[in-house]
Parts: sequence; structure tokens; C-alpha cells
Amino acid sequence: QVQLVESGGGLVDPGGSLRLSCAASGFIFSTYAMAWYRQGPGKERELVAGINSIGNRKTYQDAVKGRFTISRDNAKKMVYLQMNTLKSEDTAVYYCSKGRSSDYLSGFVSWGQGAQVTVSS
Repeated sequence: QVQLVESGGGLVDPGGSLRLSCAASGFIFSTYAMAWYRQGPGKERELVAGINSIGNRKTYQDAVKGRFTISRDNAKKMVYLQMNTLKSEDTAVYYCSKGRSSDYLSGFVSWGQGAQVTVSS
């Protein structure tokens, strides 16, 4: 079965950086788009960034453009989210997600257990 395990969350000062990692198993990783979602306190889950199966197309939520970078390593079955210049409004539980197909425009199914990111001084 699909398993997605996030790591790398934590507490960071405003302006700081974190890198989230997601280890995937149970499916042919290199053939599916992947994404990071987040859910902040009292908010609905939202798409943060998506990447297609071969990693040459990416999409970002406007609020994180220029600060966050999604990447993947198909050989290691890993997807990453590099988060720079973090703001308090980035505080959320971040979820790794598997796409319905190779293209992130097809949507996402299956989420990991989440990693808490807290931005606070």
C-alpha cells in the first residue's frame, strides 16, 4: 500500500529555513506527480507546491513563490520541500501527497501523517 512518511519539521525563527523530506513506498514513485499540502490552525488544507513525475514542471501557491522549492529524487523515492524566509503564517502541518497520475494537474490522493512546522520567535 502507499506509504508517505514526512520528516524535517520543527520550530524555527521567522526568516529561518527548514527542509522537509518525504519517503515514499508502495507504488512506482517515478511515474506519479507529488505535492506538499499544508493545514494551518483553523484553516483548510491547501496545496503548497506540486511537481510532475520527472521533475521538470512545478507549481507553487502564490504565497510561497520565491521562498519555497519542491524537488524530487526518483532514485531514492524522495520528495523535498526547501522552505526559506519562513513567516509566521507558514505555521502549519505539512503533508506529502501522491498524485493521481504523472501530471500534478490531475490532482492528488494519499497523504502522509504530516510534519508540524512552527514559525515563531
